[in-house]
Amino acid sequence: MAYVVTEPCVGCKITYCAAACPVEAFREGKDYLVIDPDICINCNDCLRECPVNAIFPEDEVPVMWKDWIVLNAKESKKFPMINDLKKPLLDKDCNIKEL
Repeated sequence: MAYVVTEPCVGCKITYCAAACPVEAFREGKDYLVIDPDICINCNDCLRECPVNAIFPEDEVPVMWKDWIVLNAKESKKFPMINDLKKPLLDKDCNIKEL
């Protein structure tokens, strides 16, 4: 079961998670990231690095963001791979937690 990026990433797109991923499972959209479920190895590295609490194991995605499971699967086939740090968008109040 893969990890899933959810709505809190939109407008923030902080890439610590992508840089931490050992298998290059992250894909970059215009204003958010997704995880390719066919590549994710459930290592927890991204989960620990997400400062906006946007990443969940697939079976623990909150009900309000369940549609993000399908969105990650579909969009990960379209978006380019990202595995490095980039300047975050921070287009909204991202409620960043301490890492």
